[in-house]
Order: sequence, then structure tokens, then C-alpha cells
Amino acid sequence: MASTDTTPTDAPAAGSVEAGLDALETTQPSRAPFRRTLIDKILPPLAAIAVVLLVWQGLITLKIVDDPTKLPTPGAVWGAFRDDWLQGKLLGYIWTSVSRGLLGFCLALVIGTPLGLLVARVKFVRAAIGPILSGLQSLPSVAWVPPAVIWLGLDNSMMYTVILLGAVPSIANGLVSGVDQVPPLFLRAGRTLGATGVKGTWHITLPAALPGYVAGMKQGWAFSWRSLMAAEIIANFPDLGTGLGQLLENARTASDMAMVFEAILLILFVGIAIDLLIFSPLERWVLRSRGLLVKG
Repeated sequence: MASTDTTPTDAPAAGSVEAGLDALETTQPSRAPFRRTLIDKILPPLAAIAVVLLVWQGLITLKIVDDPTKLPTPGAVWGAFRDDWLQGKLLGYIWTSVSRGLLGFCLALVIGTPLGLLVARVKFVRAAIGPILSGLQSLPSVAWVPPAVIWLGLDNSMMYTVILLGAVPSIANGLVSGVDQVPPLFLRAGRTLGATGVKGTWHITLPAALPGYVAGMKQGWAFSWRSLMAAEIIANFPDLGTGLGQLLENARTASDMAMVFEAILLILFVGIAIDLLIFSPLERWVLRSRGLLVKG
């Protein structure tokens, strides 16, 4: 009687496929070499800055714009930076505004986070104040400066009020959007495991809503910074100290375009620095924790 071979002929192929899939899932990304980091991340912004400076200087050299009261030379702006640095004023301008902005943003987080959870989880509250939050988010923050000055006077409490009114709606709406995108299966699984109430919010809802929440925080910081600059420009008072907004307004009053460009570049620099130091790493961590970001 002839024997029959029952071993599947496709076993090696199936094993190879499974091994390949396992390798894809378990391969740990290696740190990119410095040369690649230099080419991909450092050189492009440096090249962009160099192009801007060349175009800027070209406009003056070719006398396309030959009025220094309208467009100062890059050297004149650098001189304004140098003078303020040598006089010990530059870091003071930056710290005055950054400390206000970060403190106001932290207060906005404390208020906007529970407000966003309340709006997201309670239908009556969403129907009542959800449209108001959306309307406040679209309202220019500069509109809050005059009533804040009338209500609170020219002091730091006015500054923080304007920041809160600009940032809280963005943070709350970002969290609401994140909660709305949480798969219902996660919530049902959490309830099955006993994660209900505050425990369910902390262990299930907030982690699952983190991408939307981080996006709301990033937008909230942008609104905080814009609101603060508007408040500092309009409510210019010696007792408040000189921040970047006051520096810009003082330069406008003195018709000093080199100082105007100095203030604008400092405001831009702080906004970029906060994003690179805080929000970009936070976004990468959130994406990487969900397997959505792989370093090549």
C-alpha cells in the first residue's frame, strides 16, 4: 500500500510571511545619523533664512526700496539687536512676554480642560455653550482688550484675562473634537473592566482623545501668544514693564523701523521656539505611542 504525504507544501511560504510580518512589527527604529539630520532638518531652514536675507538686501542694494524709514537694512536691524543685548534689555523684553504667555496658557489649560470634558460628555451643556465656544474661538482676541482695560485697569490681570478669553475656547474645542473621535468600543471595553466615572475619563477618554487635545493645546498657545501681543500693543503702560508688544508699539511711536523689525523677529522667534521645544516633541510622542510615526 502506497504511503501518502500529508505535509502541506506551502508551510515554508506561510512561515516566511509570518516571520516577515513579525520582523516588521518588532524592528526598532535606529537613530538617524547626524549627516542626515543636518541635510533634512537643519540646512533647509538655514537656506530659507539665507534666501530671505539675500532678497531683503537685494531690494535695498538695487534701490527697489531706497527709503530706510520704510525698509531698514539687515545690518541696521542687527545693530538694534546688538544694542539691546549690550544694554541688557533684550532678555528682559523676551522674559516679560514669555512669562506672561506661559502662565496665562497654563491657566487656560486648567480652565479649558474640564470645560471641554463637560461639553463633550453632557449633551445639555454642549447644546447650551458649545456654539458660544465656537463663536469665541473665531472672535479676534484684540476685541477683548478695550473691555478688559475698562473692567480691570492697566495691570497684569487684564493681560491674563485677554489670554484666557483667547485660549480657553481653542483648548476646550480641541478636547471636544478629540473625545468625539474616541471609538465607542474603547468606552464599552473600559466600562466592562470597571473604568467608569472619573476613572474612565482618566484612563480611557483622555488618552484616546489625546491627539485632538494636543492639537487644541497647540492652537490655544497660538491664540494665547496673539492675544498677549495685542494686549501689550494696545495697553501700553510703564508699570506693566516692557514686553515684546510694548517694544513694537514704542518702535512705531518713535518711527524706528529697525526696532520695529527687531520686535517682529523676536515675536516670531519666540513662537517658533515654543513650538519646537514643547509642542512638536509632544506631537511626535503622541504619534509614536500610537505607531503612527516611524523614524527612518
